[in-house]
Amino acid sequence: MEKWADYGISAVKFNDAHTHINKVRVHPDNGDKMGAPVEQARTDIVNAIKKGITFVTIFDGENGKWKKGQPVKIIKIKDIEYIKTVDNAKEVDNLDNLPEF
Repeated sequence: MEKWADYGISAVKFNDAHTHINKVRVHPDNGDKMGAPVEQARTDIVNAIKKGITFVTIFDGENGKWKKGQPVKIIKIKDIEYIKTVDNAKEVDNLDNLPEF
């Protein structure tokens, strides 16, 4: 497997209003496979992206292998930073409809 990013995000946990992600499950991308997941706060992901660390969404695929989703980026709307895979005007975090935990 070719390295897709520094990390893959496989699941999300939203706030009660379902507008911001509170935590994500992050896997290090080791090139040949994804590493074990750890939970990280949304703010950690935003700060990491600002430092040049790359993230991509990942999904369960066939035979236990991960499928690559989309790159994760910061989109600023009305001075609020959202983490998204799609640059749209919606004032919510959006990571490819990843499963919630």
